[in-house]
Amino acid sequence: MAQSIEIENMITVGALADKLSLPATKLIGELFKNGVMVTINEKIDVDTAQIIVSELGLDVELKTKDKISEAVAPGAKKQHSADAPIRPPVVAVMGHVDHGKTSLLDVIRSENVASGEAGGITQHISAYQVQHNGRLITFLDTPGHEAFATLREHGAQLTDVVIIVVAADDGVMPQTLEAIRFTRKANSKMVIAITKIDKPGANIEKVKQQLAEQKIMPEEWGGDTVMVPVSSKTKEGVDKLLDMVLLVGDIEDLRADTNVPGEGLVIESHMEKGRGATAVMLVQRGQVSLNDFVVAGTTYAKTRLLQDSNGKNIKKAGPSTPIIISGFKSFPQIGDYFQVVASEKIAKEIAKTHIDIGSNRGNVDMTSSELLRLMNQKTNQHEFNVIIKADVQGSLTSVIDGIKTLGTEDVVSRIVGSGVGNINENDIVLAATSKAVVYGFQTSVPSNIKQLAARDGVSVRLFSVIYELLDDVKSELSQLLEPELITMPIGRLLVKGVFKTTKDEIICGGEVTKGVISLASFADVYRGDKKLASQLKVTNLKRGPTDAKEVQTGEMCGLSLAIGSKLEIQEGDRLEFFTQEIRQRSL
Repeated sequence: MAQSIEIENMITVGALADKLSLPATKLIGELFKNGVMVTINEKIDVDTAQIIVSELGLDVELKTKDKISEAVAPGAKKQHSADAPIRPPVVAVMGHVDHGKTSLLDVIRSENVASGEAGGITQHISAYQVQHNGRLITFLDTPGHEAFATLREHGAQLTDVVIIVVAADDGVMPQTLEAIRFTRKANSKMVIAITKIDKPGANIEKVKQQLAEQKIMPEEWGGDTVMVPVSSKTKEGVDKLLDMVLLVGDIEDLRADTNVPGEGLVIESHMEKGRGATAVMLVQRGQVSLNDFVVAGTTYAKTRLLQDSNGKNIKKAGPSTPIIISGFKSFPQIGDYFQVVASEKIAKEIAKTHIDIGSNRGNVDMTSSELLRLMNQKTNQHEFNVIIKADVQGSLTSVIDGIKTLGTEDVVSRIVGSGVGNINENDIVLAATSKAVVYGFQTSVPSNIKQLAARDGVSVRLFSVIYELLDDVKSELSQLLEPELITMPIGRLLVKGVFKTTKDEIICGGEVTKGVISLASFADVYRGDKKLASQLKVTNLKRGPTDAKEVQTGEMCGLSLAIGSKLEIQEGDRLEFFTQEIRQRSL
Protein backbone atom coordinates (compact mmCIF):
# COMPACT_ATOMS: atom_id res chain seq x y z
CA MET A 1 0.00 0.00 0.00
CA ALA A 2 1.33 3.41 -1.05
CA GLN A 3 2.46 5.82 1.65
CA SER A 4 0.28 8.96 1.75
CA ILE A 5 1.93 12.35 2.34
CA GLU A 6 -0.02 15.60 2.69
CA ILE A 7 1.45 18.70 1.04
CA GLU A 8 0.22 22.15 0.09
CA ASN A 9 -0.90 23.13 -3.42
CA MET A 10 2.57 24.53 -4.07
CA ILE A 11 5.67 23.24 -2.30
CA THR A 12 9.36 24.13 -2.48
CA VAL A 13 11.74 21.52 -3.79
CA GLY A 14 13.57 21.52 -0.45
CA ALA A 15 10.38 20.97 1.57
CA LEU A 16 9.31 18.12 -0.72
CA ALA A 17 12.72 16.48 -0.37
CA ASP A 18 12.39 16.66 3.43
CA LYS A 19 8.95 15.03 3.36
CA LEU A 20 10.25 12.27 1.09
CA SER A 21 13.44 11.83 3.19
CA LEU A 22 15.54 12.34 0.07
CA PRO A 23 18.57 14.50 -0.61
CA ALA A 24 17.40 17.71 -2.29
CA THR A 25 20.10 17.23 -4.94
CA LYS A 26 18.49 13.96 -6.03
CA LEU A 27 15.11 15.63 -6.46
CA ILE A 28 16.61 18.59 -8.31
CA GLY A 29 18.55 16.19 -10.55
CA GLU A 30 15.38 14.30 -11.49
CA LEU A 31 13.60 17.58 -12.27
CA PHE A 32 16.55 18.71 -14.40
CA LYS A 33 16.44 15.39 -16.30
CA ASN A 34 12.82 16.16 -17.17
CA GLY A 35 13.52 19.70 -18.32
CA VAL A 36 12.49 21.61 -15.18
CA MET A 37 15.29 23.94 -14.09
CA VAL A 38 14.82 24.69 -10.39
CA THR A 39 16.70 25.55 -7.23
CA ILE A 40 16.01 24.19 -3.76
CA ASN A 41 13.82 27.19 -2.82
CA GLU A 42 11.62 27.24 -5.93
CA LYS A 43 8.08 25.86 -5.94
CA ILE A 44 6.39 23.15 -7.99
CA ASP A 45 2.72 22.16 -7.97
CA VAL A 46 1.40 18.94 -6.47
CA ASP A 47 0.79 17.26 -9.85
CA THR A 48 4.34 17.94 -11.01
CA ALA A 49 5.64 16.67 -7.66
CA GLN A 50 3.65 13.43 -8.04
CA ILE A 51 5.05 12.86 -11.54
CA ILE A 52 8.62 13.25 -10.29
CA VAL A 53 7.93 10.97 -7.30
CA SER A 54 6.68 8.33 -9.75
CA GLU A 55 9.75 8.83 -11.94
CA LEU A 56 11.92 8.12 -8.90
CA GLY A 57 10.05 4.85 -8.37
CA LEU A 58 8.75 5.82 -4.94
CA ASP A 59 5.52 4.21 -3.72
CA VAL A 60 4.16 7.51 -2.38
CA GLU A 61 0.84 9.26 -2.95
CA LEU A 62 0.84 13.02 -2.51
CA LYS A 63 -2.38 14.61 -1.27
CA THR A 64 -3.26 18.29 -1.27
CA LYS A 65 -3.69 20.16 1.99
CA ASP A 66 -5.84 23.20 1.18
CA LYS A 67 -4.88 26.29 3.14
CA ILE A 68 -7.40 28.70 1.56
CA SER A 69 -9.73 30.09 4.16
CA GLU A 70 -13.32 30.91 3.33
CA ALA A 71 -12.42 34.58 3.51
CA VAL A 72 -10.19 34.29 0.48
CA ALA A 73 -11.70 31.31 -1.31
CA PRO A 74 -12.22 32.32 -4.96
CA GLY A 75 -15.81 32.00 -6.00
CA ALA A 76 -17.00 30.56 -2.71
CA LYS A 77 -20.78 30.26 -3.11
CA LYS A 78 -22.68 31.94 -0.31
CA GLN A 79 -26.40 31.75 0.47
CA HIS A 80 -28.49 34.91 0.61
CA SER A 81 -30.40 35.94 3.72
CA ALA A 82 -34.17 35.44 4.06
CA ASP A 83 -34.92 39.14 3.43
CA ALA A 84 -32.47 39.59 0.52
CA PRO A 85 -33.98 41.75 -2.29
CA ILE A 86 -34.71 40.46 -5.81
CA ARG A 87 -31.89 41.07 -8.27
CA PRO A 88 -31.95 41.32 -12.10
CA PRO A 89 -31.36 38.07 -14.00
CA VAL A 90 -27.96 37.69 -15.64
CA VAL A 91 -28.36 36.43 -19.19
CA ALA A 92 -25.80 35.04 -21.62
CA VAL A 93 -26.60 34.78 -25.32
CA MET A 94 -24.88 31.89 -27.07
CA GLY A 95 -25.13 30.06 -30.34
CA HIS A 96 -23.49 29.07 -33.59
CA VAL A 97 -21.55 31.71 -35.54
CA ASP A 98 -23.73 33.70 -37.97
CA HIS A 99 -27.00 32.59 -36.39
CA GLY A 100 -27.99 36.19 -35.68
CA LYS A 101 -26.89 36.44 -32.04
CA THR A 102 -25.27 39.88 -32.26
CA SER A 103 -28.06 41.24 -34.48
CA LEU A 104 -30.61 40.16 -31.88
CA LEU A 105 -28.65 41.92 -29.16
CA ASP A 106 -28.45 45.02 -31.39
CA VAL A 107 -32.21 45.17 -31.37
CA ILE A 108 -32.32 44.69 -27.62
CA ARG A 109 -29.73 47.40 -27.04
CA SER A 110 -31.08 49.57 -29.89
CA GLU A 111 -27.58 50.15 -31.23
CA ASN A 112 -25.63 48.71 -34.09
CA VAL A 113 -22.69 46.63 -32.87
CA ALA A 114 -22.57 43.98 -35.61
CA SER A 115 -21.33 46.38 -38.28
CA GLY A 116 -18.32 47.19 -36.12
CA GLU A 117 -17.35 43.59 -35.39
CA ALA A 118 -14.40 42.28 -37.39
CA GLY A 119 -15.46 39.42 -39.62
CA GLY A 120 -19.04 39.88 -38.40
CA ILE A 121 -18.39 37.95 -35.17
CA THR A 122 -18.16 39.09 -31.56
CA GLN A 123 -14.51 39.14 -30.52
CA HIS A 124 -14.83 39.42 -26.73
CA ILE A 125 -17.41 39.50 -23.99
CA SER A 126 -19.39 42.68 -23.46
CA ALA A 127 -21.71 43.25 -20.53
CA TYR A 128 -24.56 45.72 -20.21
CA GLN A 129 -28.03 46.21 -18.73
CA VAL A 130 -31.30 46.91 -20.53
CA GLN A 131 -34.70 47.90 -19.20
CA HIS A 132 -37.84 45.99 -20.17
CA ASN A 133 -41.21 46.84 -18.70
CA GLY A 134 -39.48 48.84 -15.99
CA ARG A 135 -37.19 45.99 -14.93
CA LEU A 136 -33.48 45.49 -15.48
CA ILE A 137 -31.91 42.54 -17.32
CA THR A 138 -28.12 42.07 -17.40
CA PHE A 139 -26.72 40.67 -20.66
CA LEU A 140 -23.37 39.02 -21.33
CA ASP A 141 -22.67 38.88 -25.05
CA THR A 142 -20.33 35.92 -25.56
CA PRO A 143 -18.28 35.29 -28.71
CA GLY A 144 -19.60 32.88 -31.31
CA HIS A 145 -16.45 31.62 -33.03
CA GLU A 146 -15.15 28.22 -31.95
CA ALA A 147 -11.79 29.63 -30.83
CA PHE A 148 -13.57 31.52 -28.04
CA ALA A 149 -14.85 28.38 -26.31
CA THR A 150 -13.05 29.36 -23.10
CA LEU A 151 -14.79 32.73 -22.93
CA ARG A 152 -18.15 31.20 -23.69
CA GLU A 153 -17.70 28.70 -20.86
CA HIS A 154 -16.96 31.56 -18.46
CA GLY A 155 -20.09 33.27 -19.79
CA ALA A 156 -22.28 30.27 -18.99
CA GLN A 157 -20.82 29.98 -15.49
CA LEU A 158 -21.68 33.61 -14.76
CA THR A 159 -25.33 33.43 -15.74
CA ASP A 160 -28.79 32.57 -14.49
CA VAL A 161 -30.43 32.25 -17.90
CA VAL A 162 -28.83 31.34 -21.23
CA ILE A 163 -30.54 32.38 -24.45
CA ILE A 164 -29.40 29.95 -27.12
CA VAL A 165 -29.96 31.32 -30.62
CA VAL A 166 -30.70 28.83 -33.40
CA ALA A 167 -31.25 30.09 -36.95
CA ALA A 168 -34.54 28.86 -38.41
CA ASP A 169 -32.95 28.50 -41.86
CA ASP A 170 -29.88 26.59 -40.61
CA GLY A 171 -30.87 24.55 -37.56
CA VAL A 172 -28.81 23.02 -34.79
CA MET A 173 -25.05 23.28 -35.47
CA PRO A 174 -21.84 22.27 -33.60
CA GLN A 175 -21.62 25.46 -31.52
CA THR A 176 -25.32 25.16 -30.69
CA LEU A 177 -24.56 21.80 -29.11
CA GLU A 178 -21.55 23.29 -27.34
CA ALA A 179 -23.71 26.09 -25.89
CA ILE A 180 -26.21 23.50 -24.67
CA ARG A 181 -23.39 21.56 -22.96
CA PHE A 182 -22.07 24.70 -21.25
CA THR A 183 -25.55 25.68 -20.10
CA ARG A 184 -26.19 22.28 -18.58
CA LYS A 185 -22.76 22.23 -16.96
CA ALA A 186 -23.40 25.63 -15.35
CA ASN A 187 -26.89 24.56 -14.17
CA SER A 188 -28.36 27.66 -15.84
CA LYS A 189 -31.91 27.89 -17.17
CA MET A 190 -32.24 27.69 -20.95
CA VAL A 191 -34.40 29.79 -23.30
CA ILE A 192 -34.27 29.09 -27.04
CA ALA A 193 -34.49 32.01 -29.49
CA ILE A 194 -35.29 30.69 -32.97
CA THR A 195 -33.86 33.50 -35.10
CA LYS A 196 -34.11 34.56 -38.77
CA ILE A 197 -37.75 33.47 -39.04
CA ASP A 198 -38.22 36.08 -41.78
CA LYS A 199 -35.70 34.42 -44.12
CA PRO A 200 -36.58 32.10 -47.01
CA GLY A 201 -36.18 28.48 -45.97
CA ALA A 202 -36.99 29.19 -42.30
CA ASN A 203 -38.39 26.04 -40.68
CA ILE A 204 -39.29 26.54 -37.01
CA GLU A 205 -40.73 23.06 -36.56
CA LYS A 206 -37.56 21.46 -37.92
CA VAL A 207 -35.48 23.38 -35.35
CA LYS A 208 -37.77 22.21 -32.54
CA GLN A 209 -37.43 18.61 -33.76
CA GLN A 210 -33.62 18.86 -33.83
CA LEU A 211 -33.63 20.27 -30.28
CA ALA A 212 -35.99 17.51 -29.14
CA GLU A 213 -33.36 15.02 -30.36
CA GLN A 214 -31.02 16.69 -27.85
CA LYS A 215 -33.62 16.12 -25.09
CA ILE A 216 -34.70 19.78 -25.16
CA MET A 217 -38.48 19.69 -25.46
CA PRO A 218 -40.55 22.83 -26.19
CA GLU A 219 -43.35 23.65 -23.76
CA GLU A 220 -46.03 23.13 -26.40
CA TRP A 221 -44.77 19.56 -26.88
CA GLY A 222 -45.07 18.83 -23.17
CA GLY A 223 -41.51 19.87 -22.29
CA ASP A 224 -40.17 22.58 -20.00
CA THR A 225 -38.06 24.69 -22.37
CA VAL A 226 -39.30 28.07 -23.57
CA MET A 227 -38.80 28.55 -27.32
CA VAL A 228 -39.52 31.94 -28.90
CA PRO A 229 -39.39 32.59 -32.69
CA VAL A 230 -37.82 36.02 -33.30
CA SER A 231 -36.74 38.25 -36.17
CA SER A 232 -34.09 40.90 -35.67
CA LYS A 233 -35.16 42.48 -38.97
CA THR A 234 -38.87 42.91 -38.13
CA LYS A 235 -38.40 42.82 -34.31
CA GLU A 236 -41.11 40.15 -34.13
CA GLY A 237 -40.93 38.13 -30.91
CA VAL A 238 -38.23 40.25 -29.22
CA ASP A 239 -40.53 41.63 -26.52
CA LYS A 240 -41.90 38.16 -25.86
CA LEU A 241 -38.34 36.82 -25.54
CA LEU A 242 -37.55 39.42 -22.86
CA ASP A 243 -40.85 38.68 -21.11
CA MET A 244 -39.87 34.99 -20.97
CA VAL A 245 -36.43 35.81 -19.57
CA LEU A 246 -37.99 37.83 -16.76
CA LEU A 247 -40.55 35.07 -16.14
CA VAL A 248 -37.82 32.43 -15.85
CA GLY A 249 -35.94 34.75 -13.48
CA ASP A 250 -39.06 35.18 -11.35
CA ILE A 251 -39.59 31.42 -11.16
CA GLU A 252 -35.99 31.03 -10.01
CA ASP A 253 -36.58 33.73 -7.35
CA LEU A 254 -33.20 35.38 -7.92
CA ARG A 255 -32.06 37.28 -4.84
CA ALA A 256 -28.84 38.65 -3.39
CA ASP A 257 -27.88 40.61 -0.29
CA THR A 258 -26.85 44.22 -0.81
CA ASN A 259 -25.78 45.14 2.73
CA VAL A 260 -22.50 43.18 2.56
CA PRO A 261 -19.13 43.87 0.87
CA GLY A 262 -19.37 43.39 -2.88
CA GLU A 263 -18.07 40.30 -4.63
CA GLY A 264 -18.34 38.70 -8.06
CA LEU A 265 -16.35 37.66 -11.12
CA VAL A 266 -14.05 39.32 -13.66
CA ILE A 267 -15.52 39.30 -17.17
CA GLU A 268 -12.59 40.82 -19.06
CA SER A 269 -9.56 43.08 -18.60
CA HIS A 270 -7.60 45.38 -20.84
CA MET A 271 -5.13 48.27 -20.84
CA GLU A 272 -6.68 51.72 -21.04
CA LYS A 273 -4.58 54.75 -21.86
CA GLY A 274 -4.17 57.01 -18.86
CA ARG A 275 -5.96 54.55 -16.57
CA GLY A 276 -3.81 51.41 -16.62
CA ALA A 277 -5.09 47.86 -16.17
CA THR A 278 -8.87 48.00 -16.37
CA ALA A 279 -11.39 45.25 -15.66
CA VAL A 280 -15.05 44.70 -16.53
CA MET A 281 -16.61 42.86 -13.59
CA LEU A 282 -20.01 41.47 -12.66
CA VAL A 283 -21.19 42.10 -9.10
CA GLN A 284 -22.92 38.95 -7.87
CA ARG A 285 -23.51 39.82 -4.22
CA GLY A 286 -23.20 42.86 -1.99
CA GLN A 287 -22.25 46.35 -3.06
CA VAL A 288 -19.18 47.98 -4.62
CA SER A 289 -18.74 51.71 -3.91
CA LEU A 290 -16.33 54.52 -4.73
CA ASN A 291 -13.01 54.31 -2.84
CA ASP A 292 -13.47 50.63 -1.98
CA PHE A 293 -10.47 48.31 -2.13
CA VAL A 294 -11.15 45.43 -4.51
CA VAL A 295 -9.08 42.23 -4.72
CA ALA A 296 -9.33 40.22 -7.96
CA GLY A 297 -7.29 37.02 -8.05
CA THR A 298 -3.66 37.99 -7.59
CA THR A 299 -4.11 41.76 -7.99
CA TYR A 300 -6.03 44.62 -6.40
CA ALA A 301 -7.17 48.21 -6.97
CA LYS A 302 -8.82 51.14 -5.21
CA THR A 303 -12.06 52.21 -6.92
CA ARG A 304 -11.15 55.85 -7.41
CA LEU A 305 -13.36 55.75 -10.49
CA LEU A 306 -16.39 53.46 -10.76
CA GLN A 307 -18.37 53.20 -14.00
CA ASP A 308 -21.30 51.26 -15.37
CA SER A 309 -21.07 49.25 -18.61
CA ASN A 310 -21.80 52.39 -20.68
CA GLY A 311 -18.82 54.23 -19.19
CA LYS A 312 -21.02 56.46 -17.00
CA ASN A 313 -19.61 57.39 -13.60
CA ILE A 314 -21.55 55.87 -10.69
CA LYS A 315 -21.13 55.92 -6.91
CA LYS A 316 -22.15 52.35 -6.14
CA ALA A 317 -23.26 49.11 -7.80
CA GLY A 318 -25.26 46.17 -6.50
CA PRO A 319 -25.92 42.56 -7.54
CA SER A 320 -26.14 41.64 -11.25
CA THR A 321 -24.54 44.96 -12.24
CA PRO A 322 -21.61 45.09 -14.70
CA ILE A 323 -19.00 47.61 -13.56
CA ILE A 324 -15.68 48.97 -14.83
CA ILE A 325 -12.77 49.51 -12.42
CA SER A 326 -9.34 50.87 -13.40
CA GLY A 327 -5.96 51.05 -11.71
CA PHE A 328 -5.24 47.40 -10.98
CA LYS A 329 -1.62 46.58 -10.17
CA SER A 330 -1.67 43.89 -12.89
CA PHE A 331 -4.26 42.32 -15.16
CA PRO A 332 -6.99 40.29 -13.47
CA GLN A 333 -7.75 37.07 -15.31
CA ILE A 334 -11.11 36.15 -16.82
CA GLY A 335 -13.12 34.26 -14.24
CA ASP A 336 -11.11 35.63 -11.29
CA TYR A 337 -13.21 36.03 -8.15
CA PHE A 338 -13.20 39.58 -6.76
CA GLN A 339 -14.20 40.93 -3.37
CA VAL A 340 -14.32 44.24 -1.54
CA VAL A 341 -12.07 44.37 1.54
CA ALA A 342 -11.63 46.84 4.36
CA SER A 343 -8.15 48.21 3.62
CA GLU A 344 -5.24 48.23 1.20
CA LYS A 345 -3.21 46.17 3.67
CA ILE A 346 -5.81 43.38 3.61
CA ALA A 347 -6.05 43.62 -0.17
CA LYS A 348 -2.28 43.12 -0.49
CA GLU A 349 -2.30 40.17 1.91
CA ILE A 350 -5.14 38.38 0.10
CA ALA A 351 -3.56 38.97 -3.32
CA LYS A 352 -0.26 37.62 -1.97
CA THR A 353 -2.06 34.57 -0.53
CA HIS A 354 -3.52 33.80 -3.95
CA ILE A 355 -0.05 34.13 -5.46
CA ASP A 356 1.41 31.77 -2.87
CA ILE A 357 -1.23 29.06 -3.41
CA GLY A 358 -0.60 28.65 -7.06
CA SER A 359 -1.44 31.60 -9.27
CA ASN A 360 2.26 32.42 -9.32
CA ARG A 361 4.51 29.39 -9.72
CA GLY A 362 7.66 31.31 -8.84
CA ASN A 363 10.22 30.88 -11.61
CA VAL A 364 8.80 27.51 -12.61
CA ASP A 365 5.76 28.33 -14.76
CA MET A 366 5.05 24.73 -15.72
CA THR A 367 1.94 22.63 -15.19
CA SER A 368 1.97 18.87 -14.83
CA SER A 369 0.53 18.44 -18.33
CA GLU A 370 3.33 20.60 -19.76
CA LEU A 371 5.87 18.52 -17.84
CA LEU A 372 4.43 15.32 -19.27
CA ARG A 373 4.58 16.80 -22.76
CA LEU A 374 8.19 17.83 -22.18
CA MET A 375 9.10 14.36 -20.91
CA ASN A 376 7.63 12.74 -24.02
CA GLN A 377 8.75 15.41 -26.46
CA LYS A 378 10.91 14.42 -29.43
CA THR A 379 14.38 15.91 -29.42
CA ASN A 380 13.98 16.96 -33.07
CA GLN A 381 10.79 18.95 -32.49
CA HIS A 382 10.75 22.22 -34.42
CA GLU A 383 9.59 25.39 -32.65
CA PHE A 384 7.88 28.49 -34.02
CA ASN A 385 8.44 31.39 -31.64
CA VAL A 386 5.63 33.92 -31.31
CA ILE A 387 4.79 37.01 -29.29
CA ILE A 388 1.08 37.72 -28.81
CA LYS A 389 -0.44 41.15 -28.09
CA ALA A 390 -4.20 41.65 -27.85
CA ASP A 391 -6.70 44.35 -27.00
CA VAL A 392 -8.14 42.73 -23.86
CA GLN A 393 -7.22 39.90 -21.55
CA GLY A 394 -10.09 37.72 -22.77
CA SER A 395 -8.95 37.96 -26.38
CA LEU A 396 -5.35 37.26 -25.35
CA THR A 397 -6.40 34.11 -23.49
CA SER A 398 -8.41 32.86 -26.47
CA VAL A 399 -5.61 33.52 -28.98
CA ILE A 400 -3.06 31.75 -26.79
CA ASP A 401 -5.38 28.79 -26.19
CA GLY A 402 -6.08 28.57 -29.93
CA ILE A 403 -2.37 28.59 -30.80
CA LYS A 404 -1.63 25.88 -28.24
CA THR A 405 -4.04 23.51 -30.00
CA LEU A 406 -2.11 23.73 -33.28
CA GLY A 407 1.07 21.92 -32.22
CA THR A 408 1.99 18.32 -33.02
CA GLU A 409 4.76 15.97 -31.88
CA ASP A 410 6.91 17.40 -34.69
CA VAL A 411 6.21 21.13 -34.52
CA VAL A 412 5.04 23.42 -31.75
CA SER A 413 4.43 27.12 -31.20
CA ARG A 414 6.41 28.59 -28.32
CA ILE A 415 4.92 31.75 -26.87
CA VAL A 416 7.93 33.75 -25.74
CA GLY A 417 5.94 36.82 -24.80
CA SER A 418 2.38 38.07 -24.49
CA GLY A 419 0.43 40.97 -23.15
CA VAL A 420 -2.46 43.38 -23.50
CA GLY A 421 -2.07 46.65 -25.41
CA ASN A 422 -0.36 47.95 -28.53
CA ILE A 423 2.89 46.47 -29.82
CA ASN A 424 5.84 48.30 -28.29
CA GLU A 425 9.63 48.51 -28.39
CA ASN A 426 10.10 45.72 -25.82
CA ASP A 427 8.08 43.35 -28.02
CA ILE A 428 10.32 44.09 -31.01
CA VAL A 429 13.53 43.68 -28.99
CA LEU A 430 12.32 40.35 -27.59
CA ALA A 431 11.24 39.19 -31.06
CA ALA A 432 14.63 40.07 -32.53
CA THR A 433 16.55 38.17 -29.86
CA SER A 434 14.25 35.13 -29.88
CA LYS A 435 13.62 35.13 -33.66
CA ALA A 436 9.89 35.37 -33.07
CA VAL A 437 6.98 36.65 -35.11
CA VAL A 438 4.87 39.32 -33.39
CA TYR A 439 1.12 38.82 -33.72
CA GLY A 440 -1.24 41.65 -32.86
CA PHE A 441 -4.94 40.94 -32.36
CA GLN A 442 -7.19 44.01 -32.40
CA THR A 443 -4.10 46.12 -31.65
CA SER A 444 -2.04 48.66 -33.57
CA VAL A 445 1.64 49.43 -34.19
CA PRO A 446 2.91 53.01 -33.78
CA SER A 447 4.93 54.26 -36.75
CA ASN A 448 8.20 54.40 -34.80
CA ILE A 449 7.72 50.75 -33.76
CA LYS A 450 7.10 49.79 -37.40
CA GLN A 451 10.44 51.41 -38.31
CA LEU A 452 12.19 49.57 -35.49
CA ALA A 453 10.71 46.25 -36.62
CA ALA A 454 11.78 46.88 -40.22
CA ARG A 455 15.32 47.76 -39.07
CA ASP A 456 15.62 44.60 -36.97
CA GLY A 457 13.95 42.32 -39.52
CA VAL A 458 11.04 41.48 -37.21
CA SER A 459 7.80 40.32 -38.80
CA VAL A 460 4.75 42.02 -37.27
CA ARG A 461 1.36 40.70 -38.34
CA LEU A 462 -1.92 42.32 -37.34
CA PHE A 463 -5.29 40.58 -37.33
CA SER A 464 -8.80 41.55 -36.35
CA VAL A 465 -10.37 38.09 -36.82
CA ILE A 466 -9.04 35.27 -34.68
CA TYR A 467 -9.37 32.41 -37.14
CA GLU A 468 -7.30 34.35 -39.70
CA LEU A 469 -4.53 34.72 -37.11
CA LEU A 470 -4.69 31.01 -36.25
CA ASP A 471 -4.60 30.11 -39.96
CA ASP A 472 -1.39 32.14 -40.31
CA VAL A 473 0.24 30.33 -37.37
CA LYS A 474 -0.92 27.02 -38.82
CA SER A 475 0.70 27.89 -42.16
CA GLU A 476 4.00 28.75 -40.45
CA LEU A 477 3.97 25.48 -38.49
CA SER A 478 3.24 23.52 -41.67
CA GLN A 479 6.37 24.97 -43.27
CA LEU A 480 8.43 23.64 -40.34
CA LEU A 481 7.23 20.07 -40.88
CA GLU A 482 9.72 17.72 -42.48
CA PRO A 483 8.60 16.69 -46.01
CA GLU A 484 7.24 13.17 -46.24
CA LEU A 485 8.02 10.52 -48.83
CA ILE A 486 4.83 9.29 -50.48
CA THR A 487 4.90 5.82 -52.04
CA MET A 488 2.24 5.04 -54.65
CA PRO A 489 1.89 1.45 -56.02
CA ILE A 490 1.39 1.57 -59.79
CA GLY A 491 1.83 -1.91 -61.30
CA ARG A 492 2.99 -5.53 -61.23
CA LEU A 493 5.08 -7.67 -63.59
CA LEU A 494 5.55 -11.45 -63.82
CA VAL A 495 9.12 -12.30 -64.83
CA LYS A 496 9.21 -14.53 -67.95
CA GLY A 497 12.98 -14.42 -68.54
CA VAL A 498 16.30 -13.05 -67.29
CA PHE A 499 18.70 -11.91 -70.03
CA LYS A 500 21.70 -10.49 -68.19
CA THR A 501 22.93 -10.09 -64.63
CA THR A 502 25.94 -8.03 -63.51
CA LYS A 503 26.99 -6.65 -60.14
CA ASP A 504 25.26 -3.33 -60.95
CA GLU A 505 22.33 -4.31 -63.18
CA ILE A 506 19.73 -6.93 -64.05
CA ILE A 507 18.05 -7.05 -67.45
CA CYS A 508 14.86 -9.09 -67.54
CA GLY A 509 11.50 -9.26 -69.27
CA GLY A 510 7.94 -10.31 -68.59
CA GLU A 511 4.23 -9.47 -68.69
CA VAL A 512 2.56 -6.56 -66.93
CA THR A 513 -0.25 -8.23 -64.99
CA LYS A 514 -1.59 -5.17 -63.17
CA GLY A 515 -1.52 -1.38 -63.60
CA VAL A 516 1.36 0.24 -65.44
CA ILE A 517 5.14 0.30 -65.29
CA SER A 518 6.92 3.60 -65.87
CA LEU A 519 10.51 4.55 -66.48
CA ALA A 520 10.49 6.76 -63.37
CA SER A 521 9.42 3.97 -61.03
CA PHE A 522 11.01 1.60 -58.49
CA ALA A 523 10.47 -2.13 -57.95
CA ASP A 524 10.40 -4.60 -55.06
CA VAL A 525 11.29 -8.21 -55.99
CA TYR A 526 9.22 -11.13 -54.58
CA ARG A 527 9.55 -14.91 -54.85
CA GLY A 528 6.26 -16.16 -53.53
CA ASP A 529 5.68 -14.28 -50.25
CA LYS A 530 9.37 -13.60 -49.65
CA LYS A 531 10.79 -10.19 -50.54
CA LEU A 532 14.22 -10.55 -52.21
CA ALA A 533 15.06 -6.88 -52.81
CA SER A 534 13.62 -3.41 -52.28
CA GLN A 535 13.54 -0.12 -54.16
CA LEU A 536 15.37 -1.12 -57.32
CA LYS A 537 15.42 1.79 -59.81
CA VAL A 538 14.08 1.17 -63.31
CA THR A 539 16.84 2.52 -65.58
CA ASN A 540 15.55 1.38 -68.96
CA LEU A 541 12.18 0.21 -70.31
CA LYS A 542 11.43 -1.29 -73.72
CA ARG A 543 8.33 -2.49 -75.54
CA GLY A 544 9.92 -4.86 -78.06
CA PRO A 545 12.95 -3.13 -79.58
CA THR A 546 11.53 0.34 -78.87
CA ASP A 547 12.22 2.46 -75.80
CA ALA A 548 9.08 3.18 -73.81
CA LYS A 549 8.13 5.58 -71.01
CA GLU A 550 5.44 3.25 -69.68
CA VAL A 551 3.91 -0.16 -70.37
CA GLN A 552 0.25 -1.07 -69.70
CA THR A 553 -1.48 -4.16 -68.30
CA GLY A 554 -1.32 -7.15 -70.69
CA GLU A 555 1.74 -5.95 -72.56
CA MET A 556 5.17 -7.62 -72.69
CA CYS A 557 8.29 -5.58 -72.00
CA GLY A 558 11.96 -5.69 -71.16
CA LEU A 559 13.57 -3.59 -68.45
CA SER A 560 16.80 -2.85 -66.66
CA LEU A 561 17.01 -2.62 -62.84
CA ALA A 562 19.89 -0.97 -60.96
CA ILE A 563 21.09 -3.15 -58.06
CA GLY A 564 23.48 -2.31 -55.25
CA SER A 565 24.45 -5.86 -54.27
CA LYS A 566 24.34 -9.37 -55.67
CA LEU A 567 20.83 -10.45 -56.63
CA GLU A 568 19.47 -13.33 -58.66
CA ILE A 569 16.07 -13.01 -60.32
CA GLN A 570 14.51 -16.03 -61.99
CA GLU A 571 11.48 -16.85 -64.09
CA GLY A 572 8.26 -16.75 -62.03
CA ASP A 573 9.43 -14.00 -59.70
CA ARG A 574 7.11 -11.02 -59.19
CA LEU A 575 8.07 -7.34 -59.44
CA GLU A 576 5.88 -4.81 -57.61
CA PHE A 577 6.32 -1.29 -59.02
CA PHE A 578 5.75 2.06 -57.29
CA THR A 579 6.61 5.73 -57.57
CA GLN A 580 7.98 7.97 -54.84
CA GLU A 581 7.19 11.63 -54.31
CA ILE A 582 8.45 14.08 -51.70
CA ARG A 583 5.49 16.10 -50.49
CA GLN A 584 5.33 19.02 -48.06
CA ARG A 585 3.19 18.10 -45.04
CA SER A 586 0.58 20.37 -43.54
CA LEU A 587 -1.27 20.48 -40.24
